[in-house]
Formats: sequence, structure tokens, C-alpha cells
Amino acid sequence: MPIEVKRIVVAGAAGFIGTNFIKRLANNEHYDVIGIFNTKKPSIEADNISYLQADLRNLDECKQVVKEDDYVCMFAGRLSTTSLMLKNPLGPITDNTVINVNMLEAALLAGINKYLWLSSTTGYPLLDRPLLEEDYFDLDPPSPYEPVGWMSRYIEKLSSLYSTKPNNPMTVICLRPTAIYGEHDDYDFQTCHVLPALIRRVVERSSPIEIWGSGEDTRDWLYIEDLIDACLLALENIDGYVALNICNGKSYSVNQLLENLLDIDGYNDAQIVYNRKNNSQEIKREFDYSLAEKLIGFKAKTSINRGLKQTLNWYKKSKFIKESQ
Repeated sequence: MPIEVKRIVVAGAAGFIGTNFIKRLANNEHYDVIGIFNTKKPSIEADNISYLQADLRNLDECKQVVKEDDYVCMFAGRLSTTSLMLKNPLGPITDNTVINVNMLEAALLAGINKYLWLSSTTGYPLLDRPLLEEDYFDLDPPSPYEPVGWMSRYIEKLSSLYSTKPNNPMTVICLRPTAIYGEHDDYDFQTCHVLPALIRRVVERSSPIEIWGSGEDTRDWLYIEDLIDACLLALENIDGYVALNICNGKSYSVNQLLENLLDIDGYNDAQIVYNRKNNSQEIKREFDYSLAEKLIGFKAKTSINRGLKQTLNWYKKSKFIKESQ
């Protein structure tokens, strides 16, 4: 029997998630991958991968990159980090909203097969128990997550409407991953999240290592390969509309992450200082992934120690290659 080949359009092909997703599908005869990028050229090459350049803020360009029967994975968007949001609380809200609305519209008009996009746990309110999918629209998102949290809520609501209201509704899968880390992440101090910054400071033997606030705020850290697993499981098993928590199931503080990294890399005499001037609201949250386990069979496989070790070793190797070129 001939092999069934799925055509998957990956928006954000040069980004952290898009790069890892395409890397997973490289040379897989079951997938024909079309990566969409804006300015930064993607790095993964394989016989089953091709690339198109497009500005997804333009609806006409969105219409040109999706076709009937496509699977669309929407990973495009500008990053919102705590440091960036302190400088500009609204951050990239406008651009991210526009590209998501445009891609939903283009996908519906094209009659695509399935549409998967990554929402955000920033839309959740603060509750003193593990957060369930049904909690998402209760109360307001906490500061400093409020702008991006409300944007994520709006796009989720729009996604549910696109999936249920038209005469030709489409499958839309909203995954709500927790804090993602891993290979090919952003390690630029000006734009990166806290974990990549810690990894870089440990590898480069920064002294002292500065922590904003008390270091006791906690997040559920999800290794990138586990997220890719969840995306593929969801595309395979979901029809209609669904929103799912995708998480590791355990939360760790910044202090715990740093302690693990120092131990992994043998940086035993590190000096640590706490910058209370940038002390934002201390947020501690946990998430429930039982619905994802039930519907798509997802359960994170990577422990925090193994994920940190693999990511740190990848960064050291990547840094060595760049410096030797």
C-alpha cells in the first residue's frame, strides 16, 4: 500500500518551537513539511522540507501559504518575556493578535484539515490548587501576565468560534504549554526567558549570578521534546475543538533550577545575588494535565534534571561551534 503523506504547514519555522518541530519530522516519509518564516532563515534541511517566506500580518500572504487538506501548526509570534514586558507592558500584543487572526481566517477559507496553535498559561488566574482547563476564563490573569493573558484568552475564544460556528467548521486544537525550555531556545540576555539566561550564566561562569526578586517564584518547566510529542499526539487524536494543558506536572523555583544547573556543570563556587529592585509579583502555580492524558495519551517523559542536563550540554556545544567558526 502507498504511504499516506500529510502536508504540514509550520508557521514560525525559524523559531524555538518551529525549529524543534521540523527537526523531529525531518526525513520522515509520512510528512511533507512546508516551513513559513519571516526574516530569520530556518536552519533545518531535509528532503521532505521546503520553506516559504511570508509576513503573516498580511492576510493575502497567509492565504497563499495554506491549502486544502493541510495540517497547520501555528508557532509564529513575537516573544513576550518578563524583562520585555517590564519595559513595554503591552509588548507584541498587536502583531501576535493580527497574525493569529489572519491565519485562522486563511485556514478556514482554505478548508484545511486541522489547525493547531500554542496558547499560553498566562491566561490562567491565580488559584491555590492545580489549574484545570475549565479555570482559564475565571477571574483576571495576574500581573505582569495580564496583557498577554487576555490576548491568549481572546484568540482561544476566536478559535472556538472558528471551530464551531461556520457552516464548514474546522478542527482547532489549542495547547496551553507551561514554560518551555530546551535546544534552539533564545539565549540573548536582552530577550530570553529566565532559564536560558541562567544556563548561559552558569556555562560562562558569570560572577555574580543575579536573580531578580527572591528566586522563589515557581513555574512548571516543560522540555521541548515533550511539547513536540504533545503536538503530534493532538494532531493524530483530536477532531473538533479542544484546549489542553500541556505540562510536566511539577513546578520548580528559580532557586531550585539554579541549584540543579550549578551541580550539573560543577560550578561549585558561584556567587549569587538577589536584585530586589526588579522584584515582580511572586507567582507560584501548578497545572493539571489529566485531560491531555485522557484525550491524547500525553504524559511528559523528561525529568527536570535530565532536561536541564541535555539543554546545558547542547548550549555548551552550540557555543563552542559558534566561537570556532
